[in-house]
Amino acid sequence: MENPDMELDLTARMVAVAGTLRSNSNGVDTLAQAVTKTAVDCIPGTECAGVIACLGAHGEPVAGNGLASQADQLQHELREGPAVRPKTDRSTVWIDDFDSEDRWPRFAARAQELGFASMASFRLFSGKDDLGTLNLYSSTKKAFDERARTLGEVFAAHTAVAFSVLRERENLSVALTSRDLIGQAKGMVMERYGIGADEAFALLARLSQESNTKVAEIARQVVEAGSDPS
Repeated sequence: MENPDMELDLTARMVAVAGTLRSNSNGVDTLAQAVTKTAVDCIPGTECAGVIACLGAHGEPVAGNGLASQADQLQHELREGPAVRPKTDRSTVWIDDFDSEDRWPRFAARAQELGFASMASFRLFSGKDDLGTLNLYSSTKKAFDERARTLGEVFAAHTAVAFSVLRERENLSVALTSRDLIGQAKGMVMERYGIGADEAFALLARLSQESNTKVAEIARQVVEAGSDPS
């Protein structure tokens, strides 16, 4: 991209991505798709992009355009590549030429089979939270020049913030749902046994400890059963 106002364009596009997130409730998939499209549009040298999000013990590919999804899936399956480094390694990886890449030889060979010659991998993190990676791919060797690298770092930082906000929103949603369930269960226990709110919660908490089950799950079972929790 030769536009001298590229940085301003990138900022404007990130605002648009944030707007997409606010207006759509589909969560991580929607955000990841918006991020990969914007990366291709705004970061010089990028032909396709993918996002691997931390959804559990390991990262999982959640979005990608072009052949990026296949390349990300290879990293996931091989457990090899810049996106599956130890979480303590938060540095950005630049691979200028897969021909000379010896850190991840199996992934490098398979990436070349897909037609890729270079890539960049940005760790997405916020504070202590590892949110995943943003991976950029190109069929050209040394595709990412200094300008692309600077924009890539800025874009990755914006992306990490967006994923962090999304995670907080989802955690809040889960917390509110759990609170509502516990409130309903307490009401049912109070009515059933003629006890107060504190005693009802204490009963749910005791059942939670005895069964090694979260209070919210006990509450859900009580509400669904509509009967005696014991």
